[in-house]
Amino acid sequence: MGRTIRIRPLRTEAEYEACVAIQRQVWNRTDLEITPPHQLKVSVYMGGILLGAFVDGAAAGYVYSYPAVHGGRTIQHSHHLAVLPEHRGLGLGKMLKWAQRDEALARGYNLITWTYDPLQARNANLNIHTLGAVGRTYLDDFYGSAPSLVLEPGVPTDRLLVEWLLSSKRVCDRAAAAPAKIDPGAYPMVVARKPDSSCPRIAPRRPDFSRRDKTLLVEIPCAIREQKGLGGLIAGWQRAIRAAFLHYFKTGYVLTDFISGERSFYVLRRSLDRPR
Repeated sequence: MGRTIRIRPLRTEAEYEACVAIQRQVWNRTDLEITPPHQLKVSVYMGGILLGAFVDGAAAGYVYSYPAVHGGRTIQHSHHLAVLPEHRGLGLGKMLKWAQRDEALARGYNLITWTYDPLQARNANLNIHTLGAVGRTYLDDFYGSAPSLVLEPGVPTDRLLVEWLLSSKRVCDRAAAAPAKIDPGAYPMVVARKPDSSCPRIAPRRPDFSRRDKTLLVEIPCAIREQKGLGGLIAGWQRAIRAAFLHYFKTGYVLTDFISGERSFYVLRRSLDRPR
């Protein structure tokens, strides 16, 4: 028999406590880093969105956002998306995000933002390729040295701030069907692995700041945690993509897609207009 999956709002004390338990299991967070039940409750009361995923009646994950102001617009800022390890592979993350979009649109919102670690390829593929969010803001060491947020001791907590334009054509198209894959061989790479790199050691080349092509690629390792403890490779990749994003965002490029496969690439496109 197939599993029964349900996405619905969370409203009870027991459900808020379940979110805390999920935080501990998914991110191994300390008490100081946990978003507590009372914070979730007041956020919901004041207009936040808190949706849970249930598999055969058991809590399996949740998504949480709250009202905010960004660029002079009232928006929802999505702070958590978490799915228990034993329930991954069921598409719950996508289901939660699309349900969050539906709820936000029903409340009159047209934009949801969130941050994520740009070296996490799996998250990048969901955020940019599957959901259709775009990025134009790179935040260096945004969260400081929070233990559960660093990839490796001494590595800053850099983040990309992405914008999910809920009624845009690109998002509506992705809601209707999976987007087409992009051939990475068709575009120049401004960050790429060194030619002699091999698993598990994959090192980046120096970023190329000379390109002015309409479409550019920024490579990241497919599994950044496999670079942990290998002579500062995580820090090296972070420095490379930080420099590339800061430079090309400043010169008018926007993050519009992500390529996953044997190698992983961000897709930057030069545009003076807001992506649609």
